[in-house]
Amino acid sequence: MSMDIGICVPSHVGDIGYVVRAEELGYSHAWLADSQMIWSDCYAALALAADRTSTIKLGTGVAITGTRPAAVNAAGIATINAIAPGRTFFGVGAGNTAMRIMGLPPHRIKQFEGYLQELKPLLRGEEAMMLSGETEIPIRHVMPDKGFVNFEDTIPMYVSGFGPRSLALAGQYGDGAVMAFPASAAMMENIWAMLEKDAPPGFNRDSFYTTALTAMIVKEEGEATDSPRIKHECGAMAMATLHYAYDQWRNFGHQPPNAVASVWDEYTSLLSEFPEERRHQRIHLGHNCWVIPEEQQFLTKELLQATCLIGTQEELIDKLRSLNEAGLNQIMNLPSFDPRFEVLETIAEKIIPFV
Repeated sequence: MSMDIGICVPSHVGDIGYVVRAEELGYSHAWLADSQMIWSDCYAALALAADRTSTIKLGTGVAITGTRPAAVNAAGIATINAIAPGRTFFGVGAGNTAMRIMGLPPHRIKQFEGYLQELKPLLRGEEAMMLSGETEIPIRHVMPDKGFVNFEDTIPMYVSGFGPRSLALAGQYGDGAVMAFPASAAMMENIWAMLEKDAPPGFNRDSFYTTALTAMIVKEEGEATDSPRIKHECGAMAMATLHYAYDQWRNFGHQPPNAVASVWDEYTSLLSEFPEERRHQRIHLGHNCWVIPEEQQFLTKELLQATCLIGTQEELIDKLRSLNEAGLNQIMNLPSFDPRFEVLETIAEKIIPFV
Protein backbone atom coordinates (compact mmCIF):
# COMPACT_ATOMS: atom_id res chain seq x y z
CA MET A 1 0.00 0.00 0.00
CA SER A 2 1.30 3.45 -0.89
CA MET A 3 0.40 6.89 0.36
CA ASP A 4 -1.52 9.16 -2.01
CA ILE A 5 -0.46 12.80 -2.08
CA GLY A 6 -3.14 15.28 -3.07
CA ILE A 7 -3.53 19.04 -3.05
CA CYS A 8 -6.06 21.30 -1.40
CA VAL A 9 -6.75 24.23 -3.70
CA PRO A 10 -8.19 27.64 -2.79
CA SER A 11 -10.73 27.68 -5.63
CA HIS A 12 -9.61 30.22 -8.23
CA VAL A 13 -11.01 30.25 -11.78
CA GLY A 14 -7.76 31.85 -12.99
CA ASP A 15 -5.47 29.27 -11.38
CA ILE A 16 -6.50 26.00 -13.03
CA GLY A 17 -2.93 25.56 -14.24
CA TYR A 18 -2.03 24.59 -10.67
CA VAL A 19 -4.29 21.53 -10.87
CA VAL A 20 -3.00 20.73 -14.37
CA ARG A 21 0.59 20.81 -13.14
CA ALA A 22 -0.30 18.66 -10.11
CA GLU A 23 -1.67 16.01 -12.48
CA GLU A 24 1.51 16.14 -14.58
CA LEU A 25 3.61 15.63 -11.44
CA GLY A 26 1.68 12.59 -10.21
CA TYR A 27 -0.54 14.01 -7.49
CA SER A 28 -3.56 11.79 -6.89
CA HIS A 29 -6.34 14.22 -5.92
CA ALA A 30 -7.24 17.89 -6.20
CA TRP A 31 -9.63 19.09 -3.48
CA LEU A 32 -11.13 22.46 -4.39
CA ALA A 33 -12.09 24.45 -1.33
CA ASP A 34 -15.57 25.91 -0.82
CA SER A 35 -15.82 29.26 0.92
CA GLN A 36 -18.11 31.69 -0.87
CA MET A 37 -16.92 34.92 0.78
CA ILE A 38 -13.22 34.22 0.12
CA TRP A 39 -12.61 32.33 -3.14
CA SER A 40 -14.18 31.55 -6.53
CA ASP A 41 -17.13 29.19 -6.59
CA CYS A 42 -15.75 25.67 -6.18
CA TYR A 43 -18.02 24.08 -8.82
CA ALA A 44 -17.05 26.65 -11.45
CA ALA A 45 -13.38 25.97 -10.73
CA LEU A 46 -13.96 22.19 -10.72
CA ALA A 47 -15.65 22.36 -14.13
CA LEU A 48 -12.66 24.19 -15.58
CA ALA A 49 -10.24 21.73 -13.96
CA ALA A 50 -12.25 18.74 -15.21
CA ASP A 51 -12.07 20.07 -18.76
CA ARG A 52 -8.29 20.50 -18.64
CA THR A 53 -7.28 17.25 -16.89
CA SER A 54 -7.74 13.55 -17.55
CA THR A 55 -6.42 11.44 -14.67
CA ILE A 56 -6.28 13.36 -11.40
CA LYS A 57 -9.28 12.82 -9.11
CA LEU A 58 -11.35 15.96 -8.58
CA GLY A 59 -13.76 17.00 -5.87
CA THR A 60 -14.80 19.45 -3.22
CA GLY A 61 -12.43 20.06 -0.34
CA VAL A 62 -14.85 20.32 1.32
CA ALA A 63 -18.34 21.44 0.27
CA ILE A 64 -20.29 23.15 3.02
CA THR A 65 -23.63 21.88 4.31
CA GLY A 66 -24.85 25.22 5.64
CA THR A 67 -24.54 27.20 2.42
CA ARG A 68 -26.27 24.89 -0.09
CA PRO A 69 -29.21 22.49 0.23
CA ALA A 70 -28.22 18.85 -0.15
CA ALA A 71 -29.94 18.65 -3.55
CA VAL A 72 -27.87 21.59 -4.83
CA ASN A 73 -24.57 20.06 -3.73
CA ALA A 74 -25.58 16.68 -5.18
CA ALA A 75 -26.45 18.25 -8.54
CA GLY A 76 -23.23 20.29 -8.52
CA ILE A 77 -20.89 17.35 -7.99
CA ALA A 78 -22.91 15.08 -10.31
CA THR A 79 -22.44 17.73 -13.01
CA ILE A 80 -18.67 17.56 -12.46
CA ASN A 81 -18.97 13.76 -12.66
CA ALA A 82 -20.48 14.19 -16.13
CA ILE A 83 -17.34 16.08 -17.22
CA ALA A 84 -14.85 13.89 -15.32
CA PRO A 85 -16.60 10.50 -15.09
CA GLY A 86 -15.16 8.04 -12.63
CA ARG A 87 -12.67 10.47 -11.10
CA THR A 88 -15.04 12.71 -9.16
CA PHE A 89 -15.47 12.61 -5.37
CA PHE A 90 -17.47 14.67 -2.90
CA GLY A 91 -15.91 16.03 0.29
CA VAL A 92 -18.40 17.53 2.72
CA GLY A 93 -18.19 19.35 6.05
CA ALA A 94 -20.16 21.57 8.39
CA GLY A 95 -18.18 24.63 7.39
CA ASN A 96 -16.41 26.57 10.09
CA THR A 97 -14.88 29.30 7.93
CA ALA A 98 -17.59 29.50 5.26
CA MET A 99 -20.25 30.07 7.93
CA ARG A 100 -18.25 32.05 10.49
CA ILE A 101 -17.15 34.59 7.89
CA MET A 102 -20.85 35.52 7.53
CA GLY A 103 -21.28 35.77 11.29
CA LEU A 104 -23.15 32.45 11.40
CA PRO A 105 -22.38 29.19 13.21
CA PRO A 106 -21.58 26.02 11.27
CA HIS A 107 -24.12 23.21 11.32
CA ARG A 108 -24.35 21.48 14.68
CA ILE A 109 -23.99 17.71 14.86
CA LYS A 110 -27.72 16.94 14.62
CA GLN A 111 -28.13 19.23 11.60
CA PHE A 112 -25.00 17.78 9.99
CA GLU A 113 -26.27 14.24 10.44
CA GLY A 114 -29.65 15.09 8.93
CA TYR A 115 -27.90 16.64 5.94
CA LEU A 116 -25.75 13.53 5.40
CA GLN A 117 -28.82 11.30 5.60
CA GLU A 118 -30.50 13.35 2.87
CA LEU A 119 -27.38 13.71 0.75
CA LYS A 120 -26.19 10.11 0.58
CA PRO A 121 -29.01 8.72 -1.62
CA LEU A 122 -28.98 11.85 -3.79
CA LEU A 123 -25.34 11.18 -4.70
CA ARG A 124 -26.49 7.83 -6.06
CA GLY A 125 -29.32 9.39 -8.06
CA GLU A 126 -31.87 7.90 -5.68
CA GLU A 127 -34.82 9.38 -3.84
CA ALA A 128 -34.19 11.14 -0.55
CA MET A 129 -36.44 12.69 2.07
CA MET A 130 -35.97 16.46 2.34
CA LEU A 131 -37.08 18.06 5.58
CA SER A 132 -38.96 21.34 5.08
CA GLY A 133 -40.07 22.68 8.43
CA GLU A 134 -41.83 19.71 10.01
CA THR A 135 -42.65 18.08 6.66
CA GLU A 136 -40.63 15.43 4.84
CA ILE A 137 -40.77 15.71 1.06
CA PRO A 138 -39.50 12.97 -1.28
CA ILE A 139 -37.04 14.39 -3.84
CA ARG A 140 -34.83 12.99 -6.59
CA HIS A 141 -33.16 14.11 -9.80
CA VAL A 142 -35.86 13.42 -12.40
CA MET A 143 -33.72 13.53 -15.58
CA PRO A 144 -30.46 11.82 -14.66
CA ASP A 145 -30.16 9.98 -17.98
CA LYS A 146 -30.06 12.98 -20.34
CA GLY A 147 -26.42 13.97 -19.82
CA PHE A 148 -27.06 16.81 -17.41
CA VAL A 149 -25.50 14.83 -14.55
CA ASN A 150 -23.77 11.50 -14.00
CA PHE A 151 -24.78 9.12 -11.25
CA GLU A 152 -23.71 5.98 -13.13
CA ASP A 153 -20.09 6.40 -12.07
CA THR A 154 -19.88 6.25 -8.28
CA ILE A 155 -19.29 9.50 -6.42
CA PRO A 156 -17.63 8.58 -3.10
CA MET A 157 -18.56 10.82 -0.17
CA TYR A 158 -15.73 11.82 2.17
CA VAL A 159 -17.01 13.37 5.40
CA SER A 160 -14.95 15.95 7.26
CA GLY A 161 -14.54 15.32 10.97
CA PHE A 162 -12.27 17.03 13.50
CA GLY A 163 -13.81 15.72 16.73
CA PRO A 164 -15.24 12.45 18.10
CA ARG A 165 -18.85 13.08 17.09
CA SER A 166 -18.18 14.30 13.55
CA LEU A 167 -15.70 11.46 12.99
CA ALA A 168 -18.37 9.02 14.18
CA LEU A 169 -20.71 10.46 11.53
CA ALA A 170 -17.97 10.02 8.93
CA GLY A 171 -17.70 6.35 9.81
CA GLN A 172 -21.47 5.93 9.84
CA TYR A 173 -22.34 7.67 6.56
CA GLY A 174 -19.16 8.24 4.56
CA ASP A 175 -17.02 6.27 2.15
CA GLY A 176 -14.06 7.96 3.78
CA ALA A 177 -13.08 10.75 6.15
CA VAL A 178 -11.21 14.03 6.00
CA MET A 179 -9.40 14.86 9.23
CA ALA A 180 -6.67 16.86 10.87
CA PHE A 181 -3.18 15.47 10.51
CA PRO A 182 -2.55 12.70 13.09
CA ALA A 183 0.79 13.21 14.80
CA SER A 184 1.50 9.49 15.19
CA ALA A 185 0.33 5.99 14.36
CA ALA A 186 -1.13 5.78 17.88
CA MET A 187 -3.21 8.89 17.22
CA MET A 188 -4.39 7.38 13.94
CA GLU A 189 -5.56 4.33 15.89
CA ASN A 190 -7.55 6.63 18.18
CA ILE A 191 -9.15 8.17 15.10
CA TRP A 192 -10.11 4.71 13.86
CA ALA A 193 -11.86 4.07 17.18
CA MET A 194 -13.92 7.24 16.66
CA LEU A 195 -14.73 6.31 13.06
CA GLU A 196 -15.84 2.82 14.05
CA LYS A 197 -18.01 3.90 16.99
CA ASP A 198 -21.30 4.03 15.02
CA ALA A 199 -20.11 2.44 11.79
CA PRO A 200 -22.51 0.09 9.98
CA PRO A 201 -22.04 -3.70 10.08
CA GLY A 202 -19.34 -4.81 7.70
CA PHE A 203 -17.29 -1.62 8.08
CA ASN A 204 -13.87 -2.36 6.62
CA ARG A 205 -10.82 -0.20 7.24
CA ASP A 206 -9.27 -1.35 3.97
CA SER A 207 -12.13 0.10 1.91
CA PHE A 208 -12.66 3.27 3.97
CA TYR A 209 -10.54 6.11 2.53
CA THR A 210 -8.83 8.46 4.98
CA THR A 211 -7.31 11.86 4.16
CA ALA A 212 -5.47 14.29 6.41
CA LEU A 213 -5.17 18.01 5.71
CA THR A 214 -1.87 19.74 6.44
CA ALA A 215 0.82 21.98 5.00
CA MET A 216 3.79 19.71 4.30
CA ILE A 217 7.15 21.40 3.78
CA VAL A 218 10.53 19.75 3.15
CA LYS A 219 13.16 21.27 5.43
CA GLU A 220 16.78 21.50 4.40
CA GLU A 221 19.40 19.91 6.65
CA GLY A 222 20.16 22.33 9.49
CA GLU A 223 17.37 24.73 8.52
CA ALA A 224 15.32 26.21 11.35
CA THR A 225 11.67 25.24 11.55
CA ASP A 226 10.78 28.91 11.61
CA SER A 227 13.10 30.03 8.81
CA PRO A 228 11.82 32.79 6.53
CA ARG A 229 11.36 30.26 3.71
CA ILE A 230 9.29 27.88 5.81
CA LYS A 231 7.18 30.71 7.18
CA HIS A 232 6.57 31.84 3.60
CA GLU A 233 5.60 28.36 2.40
CA CYS A 234 3.27 27.25 5.20
CA GLY A 235 2.56 30.28 7.37
CA ALA A 236 -0.98 30.66 6.04
CA MET A 237 -1.98 27.22 7.33
CA ALA A 238 -0.52 27.98 10.75
CA MET A 239 -2.32 31.31 10.92
CA ALA A 240 -5.64 29.70 9.93
CA THR A 241 -5.33 27.60 13.08
CA LEU A 242 -4.99 30.77 15.14
CA HIS A 243 -8.10 32.18 13.43
CA TYR A 244 -9.99 29.00 14.28
CA ALA A 245 -8.85 29.14 17.91
CA TYR A 246 -10.10 32.71 18.15
CA ASP A 247 -13.52 31.69 16.78
CA GLN A 248 -13.75 28.88 19.32
CA TRP A 249 -12.81 31.24 22.16
CA ARG A 250 -15.08 34.03 20.96
CA ASN A 251 -18.14 31.87 20.40
CA PHE A 252 -17.81 29.10 22.99
CA GLY A 253 -15.27 30.30 25.55
CA HIS A 254 -12.85 27.49 24.65
CA GLN A 255 -9.34 28.00 25.93
CA PRO A 256 -6.70 28.43 23.21
CA PRO A 257 -4.22 25.61 22.55
CA ASN A 258 -0.78 25.79 24.12
CA ALA A 259 0.87 26.53 20.78
CA VAL A 260 -0.70 30.00 20.68
CA ALA A 261 -0.39 30.88 24.37
CA SER A 262 2.62 33.14 23.92
CA VAL A 263 0.83 35.38 21.38
CA TRP A 264 -2.75 35.07 22.54
CA ASP A 265 -3.10 38.32 24.47
CA GLU A 266 -1.55 40.41 21.72
CA TYR A 267 -3.61 38.68 19.04
CA THR A 268 -6.94 39.11 20.80
CA SER A 269 -6.03 42.73 21.54
CA LEU A 270 -5.39 43.32 17.83
CA LEU A 271 -8.77 41.90 16.83
CA SER A 272 -10.57 43.81 19.56
CA GLU A 273 -9.71 46.99 17.70
CA PHE A 274 -11.98 45.90 14.85
CA PRO A 275 -15.71 46.74 15.25
CA GLU A 276 -17.58 43.83 16.83
CA GLU A 277 -20.43 43.87 14.31
CA ARG A 278 -18.00 43.32 11.42
CA ARG A 279 -15.25 41.39 13.19
CA HIS A 280 -16.33 38.15 11.48
CA GLN A 281 -15.09 39.70 8.22
CA ARG A 282 -11.68 40.43 9.70
CA ILE A 283 -10.87 37.17 11.52
CA HIS A 284 -10.28 35.02 8.43
CA LEU A 285 -8.52 37.61 6.28
CA GLY A 286 -5.88 35.88 4.15
CA HIS A 287 -7.38 32.48 5.04
CA ASN A 288 -5.04 29.66 3.98
CA CYS A 289 -3.49 31.87 1.31
CA TRP A 290 -1.45 34.62 2.97
CA VAL A 291 -0.34 35.87 6.35
CA ILE A 292 -1.36 39.51 6.41
CA PRO A 293 1.41 41.91 7.53
CA GLU A 294 0.02 42.73 10.98
CA GLU A 295 -0.23 39.01 11.82
CA GLN A 296 3.33 38.05 10.84
CA GLN A 297 4.39 38.65 14.45
CA PHE A 298 2.22 35.77 15.64
CA LEU A 299 3.87 33.18 13.38
CA THR A 300 6.00 31.50 16.05
CA LYS A 301 8.07 28.35 15.90
CA GLU A 302 5.65 26.68 18.34
CA LEU A 303 2.66 27.46 16.12
CA LEU A 304 4.39 26.23 12.96
CA GLN A 305 5.46 22.97 14.60
CA ALA A 306 2.00 22.34 16.03
CA THR A 307 0.05 23.00 12.84
CA CYS A 308 2.22 22.04 9.85
CA LEU A 309 4.14 18.95 8.74
CA ILE A 310 7.72 20.18 8.55
CA GLY A 311 10.74 17.90 8.32
CA THR A 312 13.69 16.79 6.26
CA GLN A 313 13.04 14.50 3.32
CA GLU A 314 13.99 11.44 5.38
CA GLU A 315 11.88 12.51 8.37
CA LEU A 316 8.80 13.12 6.25
CA ILE A 317 9.11 9.84 4.34
CA ASP A 318 9.45 7.89 7.60
CA LYS A 319 6.46 9.70 9.10
CA LEU A 320 4.23 9.12 6.07
CA ARG A 321 5.16 5.45 5.79
CA SER A 322 4.32 4.92 9.45
CA LEU A 323 0.95 6.64 9.11
CA ASN A 324 0.18 4.77 5.91
CA GLU A 325 0.76 1.48 7.74
CA ALA A 326 -1.65 2.75 10.43
CA GLY A 327 -4.34 3.30 7.79
CA LEU A 328 -3.92 6.86 6.54
CA ASN A 329 -4.43 6.84 2.77
CA GLN A 330 -3.72 10.41 1.70
CA ILE A 331 -2.07 13.67 2.64
CA MET A 332 -3.93 16.70 1.26
CA ASN A 333 -1.30 19.42 1.07
CA LEU A 334 -2.18 23.11 1.39
CA PRO A 335 0.83 25.42 1.20
CA SER A 336 0.56 29.21 1.16
CA PHE A 337 -0.68 30.66 -2.13
CA ASP A 338 2.31 32.57 -3.51
CA PRO A 339 4.88 29.72 -3.23
CA ARG A 340 2.37 26.95 -4.11
CA PHE A 341 4.09 25.96 -7.37
CA GLU A 342 7.51 25.71 -5.72
CA VAL A 343 6.10 23.48 -2.97
CA LEU A 344 4.23 21.42 -5.58
CA GLU A 345 7.48 20.69 -7.42
CA THR A 346 9.47 19.95 -4.26
CA ILE A 347 6.95 17.44 -2.88
CA ALA A 348 6.72 15.76 -6.28
CA GLU A 349 10.50 15.36 -6.43
CA LYS A 350 11.36 14.52 -2.84
CA ILE A 351 8.28 12.81 -1.36
CA ILE A 352 5.86 11.29 -3.88
CA PRO A 353 8.28 8.72 -5.40
CA PHE A 354 9.20 7.37 -1.98
CA VAL A 355 5.83 6.89 -0.25
